[in-house]
Amino acid sequence: MSKANNPLNDPARRAPDTQLVHDGATRTAFNETSEALFLNSGYSYPSSDHAERLFKGEIPGAHNYSRFANPTVDIFQNRMALLEGAEAARGFATGMAAVTNAVMSQVRAGDHIVASRALFGGCRFVVEDFMPRYGVSSTLVDGRDPANFAAAMQPNTKVVFIETPTNPTLELVDIRAVADIAHAHGAVLIVDNVFATALYQKPLALGADLVTYSATKHIDGQGRVLGGIVLGSKKLIEGDLHTFLRQTGASLSPFNAWVLLKGLETLPLRVRQMTASATAVAEALAGHPKVERVIYPHHPSHPQYDLAKRQMTAGSTLVAMEIKGGQEAAFALSDSLAVILISNNLGDAKSLITHPATTTHARLTEAARLEVGVTSGLLRLSVGLEASDDLVADLLYGLDQI
Repeated sequence: MSKANNPLNDPARRAPDTQLVHDGATRTAFNETSEALFLNSGYSYPSSDHAERLFKGEIPGAHNYSRFANPTVDIFQNRMALLEGAEAARGFATGMAAVTNAVMSQVRAGDHIVASRALFGGCRFVVEDFMPRYGVSSTLVDGRDPANFAAAMQPNTKVVFIETPTNPTLELVDIRAVADIAHAHGAVLIVDNVFATALYQKPLALGADLVTYSATKHIDGQGRVLGGIVLGSKKLIEGDLHTFLRQTGASLSPFNAWVLLKGLETLPLRVRQMTASATAVAEALAGHPKVERVIYPHHPSHPQYDLAKRQMTAGSTLVAMEIKGGQEAAFALSDSLAVILISNNLGDAKSLITHPATTTHARLTEAARLEVGVTSGLLRLSVGLEASDDLVADLLYGLDQI
């Protein structure tokens, strides 16, 4: 059988691990094995007529300015779209740029947003504080019960926005149920899928319309660059979202896109190892006398364990734990760790621990923090690539210091 007839020429028939190494790429005449890095802002045209037709959109796949499109960014977008099962994607300078553009591109003054109240602090700011400045109102609900979304929908609701699992308490939202509610009211469902990663959860297959990622997290996974991406149908991505990106300019750097492509090649290896270690940490800390509760989606103690098993193929690289003794005890644990670093980032090769109440969610009032489970004793652990035995020993030592 010739190479041309090989079934694996079809990217859709390849496993995600293979897609993330090979697919979505275009090669130059040099046939390079590593994707080419196009560090250029502009492009020249063979004729004035060509330029005119290009700007009219009559020449598909061509480029006229790297704020709009760049060959290296294209490869990153194409590869992520294959992994996600999306028709199209657009890269952004940061994860927050991706979220902000996804939300703002779908609403107009007078519209309404329904969002789960358990959101990353920056995402909640966009919905709760930023959008009302432009005449877009919002309602935040307890996302654990889909009925709360149904009750909050209004005739002018255009967007439903959720994270699942949530940051930092690892609550879950039933994507399929909420998608059905959103679509029944003519609204678009946007899902921030950072904690689950595209390897463990497929929001588009569950009914979501747009999926967002901070590529800074697991996709880079080594603390090097910032980036974000939004994925969905061609209609949504190539319509208002692309126009919003083009005119506001939160474009992904070609260099950052190239680094993110290198990150994608090892994403399955890293995330699987991190998840295995996260599972070991959750098991080791569950029932510890100084730990009020451990929160991990695939641990049987999680209150939404059945939904987690149904919606996610694995339990995430993140573990949350509530330490008895509040902030003083949480600080004592964190400050005594030798391997795990204190940082507000996540998805890194290095294990990172965060006290959300004083960092990522510090902007919220105490009442709002407690409403979403961010207590003074809550710690969020992003599990890295260190030996799981070392991570467990580090945490047990920290607990001994309380």
